[in-house]
Amino acid sequence: MSDPALSRMISADGSTVAPPPGGLVLSRDLADRLGAQPGDVIHAHVTQGRQPVLALPIAATPTVLIGSGAQMPLDDLNAALDEGRVVSGVNLRVDPEYLAAIYTELKSTPLVAGVQLNQVARDNFDEIMDRSMGSAIFVYTLFAGLIALGVIYNAVRVSLAERSRELASLRVLGFSRTDVSYVLLGEAAFLTLAAIPLGLVMGTAMAWAMAQAMSSDFFRLPFIIEADTYGYAALVLIVIAAASALIVRRRIDRLDLVAVLKTRE
Repeated sequence: MSDPALSRMISADGSTVAPPPGGLVLSRDLADRLGAQPGDVIHAHVTQGRQPVLALPIAATPTVLIGSGAQMPLDDLNAALDEGRVVSGVNLRVDPEYLAAIYTELKSTPLVAGVQLNQVARDNFDEIMDRSMGSAIFVYTLFAGLIALGVIYNAVRVSLAERSRELASLRVLGFSRTDVSYVLLGEAAFLTLAAIPLGLVMGTAMAWAMAQAMSSDFFRLPFIIEADTYGYAALVLIVIAAASALIVRRRIDRLDLVAVLKTRE
């Protein structure tokens, strides 16, 4: 059982869950490891003092993103432990103008073991996550773009190599460069557009798997994908496909028509 906290547990959606009288609030990941759910009764073995065993009903199991813990009302906990009004920590909401003075005063108080500024810790955490995740996203996007460029360009080039004589024959018969390009690049465009929904589904599954793999006891990554993320991914793929088509279009415009005219077939 974790140390009692005086603040409400903040769930993943930003709402707060207040422990009801006599009830225990477990983080969802901790409840899953214990195989418990709201309404169950768990036995908490206290490892300090008289080391009692407490039977506590579970009131709620909200999803939290940082830490794993259990909370219950302070008065109920003190009564269960047969203690007076003692606390192990206090959460304060402080006016920013007096933050420095209060911090200095608390640091100099002998009875205060430690002081932590949650806003500073949150800012540092956000900075580290933005820096690391930003670099990772850039690298992933770069590699994904290079792979997509290689796959699309290689597929179109192979198709051009296989059909170069047929395409050149169409030019000899009077088809324009645009018409000939449409035959080859139209097929590539259709395949690319058909592959986008499948790629989005596979990317969603991969993102979910990565969020689960990177979650730990200290923090959990929420699986959140917004609509513009799908649009960005599809736009990147379409731009890469268009760039590949432009490169291949130049090769189509340079087909050797004389060689086709000289063939006996």
